Amino acid sequence: MIRCIVVDDEPLALNILEDYISKMPFLQLIKATTNPIEALTLVQAGGIDLVFLDVQMPELTGIQFLKIANGKAKVILTTAYPQYALEGYELDVVDYLLKPIAFDRFFKSVQKAQGLLQPAAPTAVAAAAPPAKDDFSNDFIFVKTEHKIQKVYLHDILFIEGLKDYVSIFTPAERVITLQNMKKMEDALPPKHFTRVHKSYIVSINKIDSIERSRIFIGDKVIPVGDTYRDEFFKIVDGKNI
Repeated sequence: MIRCIVVDDEPLALNILEDYISKMPFLQLIKATTNPIEALTLVQAGGIDLVFLDVQMPELTGIQFLKIANGKAKVILTTAYPQYALEGYELDVVDYLLKPIAFDRFFKSVQKAQGLLQPAAPTAVAAAAPPAKDDFSNDFIFVKTEHKIQKVYLHDILFIEGLKDYVSIFTPAERVITLQNMKKMEDALPPKHFTRVHKSYIVSINKIDSIERSRIFIGDKVIPVGDTYRDEFFKIVDGKNI
């Protein structure tokens, strides 16, 4: 059993993570608190394995908490501010969850924590696991943005749009803008899961909701299929038909 605490100055965020943790048979919630000093005292006393830690808190920031705790517990950062990701990874956090946190993303994160804390207990993960959607759920790329290098999980990508001088990566939580060209981006992605459908668009195949003539629908986004890519794209679609 992994003993964990949740630290966040927003009660709603605490409630969401408490609910998620209750669904994990290998997690035991010891404390959910809005007080980072109380949480730090628990960590320093020992017996806490994992901390879900908000970054922006008035009394003590998550980054300050990490430095004081000095590795006494594994930490998963939770925040609405992606600019802290690189500093968090430099301080050896397990993962970095961007709010609003989806359950499938939370699950991947705690699965990673369990692998670090209970490497001999894969069966517990299997028992709690939702049906697998992708075989690349833990794969990611690092992309250079204006102020940092950002980690993007492949299973989060909906589609990628290329503009004149940069590329936009769209996920359910955010849009990541990187100074990159479409060819390099296409080469970095597994062709089993991503395909170029237009000079300006790459789509995640399993995120496609529907196709109407030469238009792809992903959520509320309509993506055109270019003439150059049409035949290859519909070969992929035909291969998925039943």
